Amino acid sequence: CGTEVVSRVLTQWYFKITEYADRLLADAADLEGYWPDRVLTMQRNWIGRSTGAAVDFAIEGRDEPVTVFTTRPDTLFGATFFVVAADSALASELCADGQRPDFEAYVEQVRKLTDIERQSTDREKTGVFLGVHAVNPVNGERIPVWAADYVLPDYGTGAIMAVPAHDQRDLDFARKFGLPVRVVVATDAPDPAATGMATPGDGVLVNSGPLDGLSKADAIARIIEILAGDGLGEAAVNYRLRDWLVSRQRFWGTPIPIIHCPSCGEVPVPEDQLPVVLPDLRGADLQPHGVSPLAAAADWVNVDCPKCGGAALRDTDTMDTFVDSSWYQFRYCSPRYAEGPFRVADTERWAPVDLYVGGVEHAILHLLYARFFTKVLQDMGLLSFGEPFTRLINQGQVINRGKAMSKSLGNGVDLGEQIALYGVDAIRLTMVFASPPQDDIDWADVNPDAMVKFLGRVHRIASDVTAAGSGAGAPAEDGDRELRRITHRVIDEVTRQVEDYHLNVAVARLMELVSATRKAIDSGPGAADPAVREAAEALAVMLSLFAPYTAEECWEALGGPGAGARPAGIPSVARTAWPAADPALLVQETVTCVVQVNGKVRDRLEVSPEITEDELRDLALATQGVARSLAGLEVQRVIVRPPKLVNIVAR
Repeated sequence: CGTEVVSRVLTQWYFKITEYADRLLADAADLEGYWPDRVLTMQRNWIGRSTGAAVDFAIEGRDEPVTVFTTRPDTLFGATFFVVAADSALASELCADGQRPDFEAYVEQVRKLTDIERQSTDREKTGVFLGVHAVNPVNGERIPVWAADYVLPDYGTGAIMAVPAHDQRDLDFARKFGLPVRVVVATDAPDPAATGMATPGDGVLVNSGPLDGLSKADAIARIIEILAGDGLGEAAVNYRLRDWLVSRQRFWGTPIPIIHCPSCGEVPVPEDQLPVVLPDLRGADLQPHGVSPLAAAADWVNVDCPKCGGAALRDTDTMDTFVDSSWYQFRYCSPRYAEGPFRVADTERWAPVDLYVGGVEHAILHLLYARFFTKVLQDMGLLSFGEPFTRLINQGQVINRGKAMSKSLGNGVDLGEQIALYGVDAIRLTMVFASPPQDDIDWADVNPDAMVKFLGRVHRIASDVTAAGSGAGAPAEDGDRELRRITHRVIDEVTRQVEDYHLNVAVARLMELVSATRKAIDSGPGAADPAVREAAEALAVMLSLFAPYTAEECWEALGGPGAGARPAGIPSVARTAWPAADPALLVQETVTCVVQVNGKVRDRLEVSPEITEDELRDLALATQGVARSLAGLEVQRVIVRPPKLVNIVAR
């Protein structure tokens, strides 16, 4: 609408997720190997646990000191000014009367900026002197107090000690406003005051009184000891994570179950009146008016106080939508349960979720909030576990010509047209085969035609087996042994690849089985061989994961396991047991050994996987290809790597 966007101070509701920060960090270790590393890293960085010290700075004219958190208390002797978040209550309180006009004009400008803009390293630093001074607790030096936009009011205490020599943002601010720059860590780098480049690295402390000559770690320990002894500070932990603001000024959302009473204050809606249901606002004015749209529902807003019975008002904010998505998986366990959010016995049976598929964009909001909710519910005794999702996969995206599909780029692909042209099975297989599920695929680089042909080959195998009339009670053991070995190796590999979510590799193995089965039909024992039927049935069952329509047609043609023609009652392929690999057929009977002379292949041998080094050496030296190559030469050395390689060095 063109209206200028500004920040406003509102009274809103929060969930105290910071109380769970350490637990969220510690329990992430249990998810390693089951969740993508990048998601866990993003969550750790978002929580942002850092250790350091809480240091008290006296403010001239103020009874109470202001506490700052710093990860580098060793640099306290280099603090030459003090900065407070411009839009914080503290800045307004500290501002001297003579500076008030300039300060208030500056705050109006700050409220038009986003947090990202305020923390950008590329923006020119801005600020205003508040007309007061702080006292550096380690040396008694008076340092000016400034309000600036690069400090945020809800991070730490909303105030920092500025050490410009060793922090780039502080240095940029100091150079802009002509403030002192004092080096207190010798890093062998040029003077920051001259170069404009801060030196945040480690080194030996200088210009720091009792800390001179100490390393960073020793200086931190020593200064914390000094501060604690003087009652001016202590070791502390800080988090980048902030409490979760859940209030939203929207109509559509979960109502906040609080009633505001002039006499009793904030009163929770009694449990027997939950859940609070949204009012019917059809026909109401839902345009923005500076308050939540629910404020327009007078009959809904005006209620009696549950405590005193007097006139009261409902809270008209609704909750962040992430509140709902943080626990919805547990509601699925008891979708019709009316006595609470879910039945505990149901979550014990069905939860936690075994595999959750979702985008990496949810790493630090939805997925973190779901973990938080689960731990809260565990503490309430409603769950026996503390993590919502046992395993997580971040799926990739289907892009086109190197970019996400969009109308403006003209690179959209109509899925309906693709399905009409190629069939849904071919489209599914194309996407699955193109890459692992976690990777993006570019539609410009794939070819559904190839999958149409592949599915046609599968269908022809089933048709050939049916036409040959095979499988009328003949055991597979009577069939071609080599095809059976290939079939059972593919069953074993596809099973493992699917369980490890390497779906593209699983499809590749099915292609190998199709080729081997086709070869057995065309130039081997033929379609009537029981081993061919076994391969065709295994293909149909395994393919049903990726191409269910084609698999169902093949299964119907085959008539079910060993049935010849499909009688009534044969289950759908989707209800058929997954094939089991015969361990005896997984054992390799022979291995191809390459025999080289001076690095050139001269022969190949089919040998036992268990062959010894001496046995393999004797066989290799006895081959005709080696004998011809060694004519007139003297063997210098024979390198044997059983069972796959023999290299003979001769001169």
